[in-house]
Amino acid sequence: MTKILVTGAAGFIGFHLCKQLLALGYEVLGLDNINDYYDVNLKYGRLAELGIRADDQLPYNQIVVGEKYGDRFQFIKLNLEDREALPELFHTHTFDKVCNLAAQAGVRYSLENPMAYIDSNITGFANLLECVRHAGIKKLVYASSSSVYGLNDKVPFSTDDRVDNPISLYAATKKSNELMAHTYSHLYGIQTIGLRFFTVYGPWGRPDMAMFLFTDAILNDQPIKVFNNGNLSRDFTYIDDIVNGVVAILEKEAPQNCSIYNIGNGNPVKLLDFIEAIEASLKKKANKEMLPMQPGDVERTWADTAGLEKDFHYKPAIGIQRGINQFIDWYNEYYRLNLTILQKNDVRS
Repeated sequence: MTKILVTGAAGFIGFHLCKQLLALGYEVLGLDNINDYYDVNLKYGRLAELGIRADDQLPYNQIVVGEKYGDRFQFIKLNLEDREALPELFHTHTFDKVCNLAAQAGVRYSLENPMAYIDSNITGFANLLECVRHAGIKKLVYASSSSVYGLNDKVPFSTDDRVDNPISLYAATKKSNELMAHTYSHLYGIQTIGLRFFTVYGPWGRPDMAMFLFTDAILNDQPIKVFNNGNLSRDFTYIDDIVNGVVAILEKEAPQNCSIYNIGNGNPVKLLDFIEAIEASLKKKANKEMLPMQPGDVERTWADTAGLEKDFHYKPAIGIQRGINQFIDWYNEYYRLNLTILQKNDVRS
């Protein structure tokens, strides 16, 4: 049975990838440090969906076996930058492939806490590359980001475009990952495939992303912050389309030893149209607070996915309104359930 290490397994994309790989019969070891960049309870909720009972007492650097999939899914709380524990994990477990989705995320947070990005995205990724190399693993798929395109005026964004002018530290770390992966491919024959993710949304999404922020604010009668006075567009891509693409890449060999692909919808949506679709699903109007552009942000993103379509038959299938409806269905169910649990606990106390 093929065994895959998925880092960032308690994160948005990592959780959905683990779930799909397990449904396909793979053996998966999930790794995450469960940091508090956003609400850890959401991460614990994702892990619970995978059969892992997790809370603030979850031990560090200990394998936990899932209750839902048996030995086919195991989890470990671990930092990628741990230069003793991570090599030991690779020494005691044999992996056929590695998918690295662990990273310190967020463009804006990189302005406040730059060293978190150096520790996780640079030091952590270098440590992982060394572990992959010494374990003799021949395939590493890893997350890059559309943020590497910076202020690129040419659209759609192509992997042939120069990406030498990042406008956030987060983007700079992702570009560094691509260069580091290229070096290890060249020196050690490891097949590395970097995926430049565009704006991913869907159930269990991150609470610092637009989909979550807008829905939460509208439902709670709070204003939503609309930057650059709404003159923004994003290549919004539903999580199922993203995961199907990542699985295809893990299963099929790439034509080159070192590759970079855009993974997105290939069809940008204006931010105000995105908000309008959320309003339609909620049947409630948003109170918009128009604001100037934020530092480190860009006006538009648009993925040229021709390479991924050609090499892996990637084809997004879920339209924006359908995807938004599915997110809001999940949001209502998840928070209604949690509210009920909280109310019961209040009564008991």
